[in-house]
Amino acid sequence: MGTSSIKNVVFDVGNVIVRWSPQEIIRLTFDRVEPPELLLKSIFQSETWFDLNKGFLTESEAKSQFQDNLNLSELECERLFYYIKQTQLLLFGSVDLLKRVKAAGYGVYALTDNVTEIVEYLQSTYQFWPLFDGATVSAEVGMLKPDPNIYQSLLKHHNLVAAETVFIDDMLYNVQGAESVGISGVQFVNSEQCEQALKALGLIF
Repeated sequence: MGTSSIKNVVFDVGNVIVRWSPQEIIRLTFDRVEPPELLLKSIFQSETWFDLNKGFLTESEAKSQFQDNLNLSELECERLFYYIKQTQLLLFGSVDLLKRVKAAGYGVYALTDNVTEIVEYLQSTYQFWPLFDGATVSAEVGMLKPDPNIYQSLLKHHNLVAAETVFIDDMLYNVQGAESVGISGVQFVNSEQCEQALKALGLIF
């Protein structure tokens, strides 16, 4: 481990470890006349989706709400959640980056806005989840980024010090949320850029 004050690296999951593409999900799921942007917003910016990510609903309950509120068919809902999971492919270099950071002696953690059933799918499909020394999942704590309380929950639950922690996320406002509670932040573009950003903070791996 290097001379940096950073001892812990926290990874977002969607668009940091695995791909998250709502646009592609909508395109694969629907053959409708509505503009895809409208469908995307009505699903992924809905109270149902937020409640699902907060753990207030099960996937089955969310499907029922989408059928009732958006007039989606049962088949469309099944296809929707199939593609929500199946499009989450590993991003090039990210798991290798995670492994090298961990091997260098840093603590590695996950902080993700995520659904219980999606996390279960990722855990059963890929081998990266056990690499984390701990994970804070929105569905388990009932909060979403960039609520300052979710970062505080991460720190408290895993006994981390903000000044010794860096958070990686693809969304700038989530990075800024971490920075607002004293955590260093890196906005993820790709694994190579992320590695250079971490090394610029003084990490050695």
